[in-house]
Amino acid sequence: MSVGDTRPLQEISSKDLQKLKIHLLEQIVREVDGITGTMEQRSAVFSETLLKKYQGLGITIPEADREIIFKEIEDEVLGFGKLQPLLDNPEISEVMVNGKNQVFIEKFGVLEETDIHFDSDDEIVRIIDKIILPLGRRIDADSPTVDARLPDGSRVNAVIPPVAIDGPLVTIRKFAKNKYSMEQLIQMGTLTENMASFIKACVISRLNIIISGGTGSGKTTLLNAISSYIPNGDRIVTIEDAAELKLQQTHIARMESKMPNSEGKNAVTIRDLVRNSLRMRPDRIVVGEVRGAECLDMLQAMNTGHDGSLTTLHANSPRDVISRMETMTLMAGVDLPVKAIRSQIASAIDLIIHLSRLKGGQRCITYITEISGMESDVVVMTDIFKFEQTGVDAEGRVTGELKPTGIRPLFSPRLEINGFKLSPEIFGINLAEILRDQNR
Repeated sequence: MSVGDTRPLQEISSKDLQKLKIHLLEQIVREVDGITGTMEQRSAVFSETLLKKYQGLGITIPEADREIIFKEIEDEVLGFGKLQPLLDNPEISEVMVNGKNQVFIEKFGVLEETDIHFDSDDEIVRIIDKIILPLGRRIDADSPTVDARLPDGSRVNAVIPPVAIDGPLVTIRKFAKNKYSMEQLIQMGTLTENMASFIKACVISRLNIIISGGTGSGKTTLLNAISSYIPNGDRIVTIEDAAELKLQQTHIARMESKMPNSEGKNAVTIRDLVRNSLRMRPDRIVVGEVRGAECLDMLQAMNTGHDGSLTTLHANSPRDVISRMETMTLMAGVDLPVKAIRSQIASAIDLIIHLSRLKGGQRCITYITEISGMESDVVVMTDIFKFEQTGVDAEGRVTGELKPTGIRPLFSPRLEINGFKLSPEIFGINLAEILRDQNR
């Protein structure tokens, strides 16, 4: 195809369309380089300039083809190339690139392979560079891994050869633009109304709560929803690796860790921020995720009057939470016996809410567990609610029921002091049956 081409529209081949796209792309890159302003402003200038370039060629192609070409060029110049449509799709929660020939997505909790392929490994590396260069980061053979964040808050991890054997690897955890409410989570089956009532009482009564679970189990989503129960008058200090929390209260002091510069210096860690938060007169400390030595500082904060703190951590079960916290506390370099660390954990943490991503993709609270103290060297834990699996449906989704265990937590008096006299039925206690048994 050349300027002034007058062939009938139906004779324009896909090869010609690709040539047209490449030609326009080369022209537009020179024109729009250095455009400033908001994304909307840049997009408006880009669209106007691209249309003029196209009209100046004196050719005509079908409207549908033109729209596709224009969108692909815009994604290439202003966005992240072939990944941009996936990032724009609100139904997709995660994007995973396994080399040039394999791109997976997570959609409604289920992994799917897409039909997207890259022309070369270099095309993927260009997208990675586009993400990290504005942040002052670099990736090369000497430093083949990088963590970064997109402008909308989505988290990005990239790995390139020689570490990535079959080509560059990119994993993008998309930033949820819409915050789920507790009511929505109840409708989705993540928890029951009774569980929500219990959690609300615990948050308002200033219990220290850990939300645990595996990768992608919905910990941050639940933390966002639970935080809505924090009274509006409390001063909340939030600490995160990447700002994902969307708290609605008015008195919030938000802090975010800082990665080291290209020389490996001037990092500000989560631990630095937890320590600093203690000098900020917080009523509540909310840590997006505890994953290292900051665990010791968090426990000390909880044990020195900062009740009502919330955080998440990766663990496979409530009992595993204790083991993970022991390990992370030792990462702080303290020379404490394990029993002393467990005692710190038992006195600091009141409640563990554990999430699981079940077979079929649904996310669900599988345990709400009280930490009630120590017996000898063991942290005593009691399940208040738990998920009981009953089977698997025809679509491969786990079926089951979220049920109370019939045990009332030992911290119930703390809830009552704060005005929450929860009915025995919430905990699965049937008073009528108990009275009948006593009268027999």
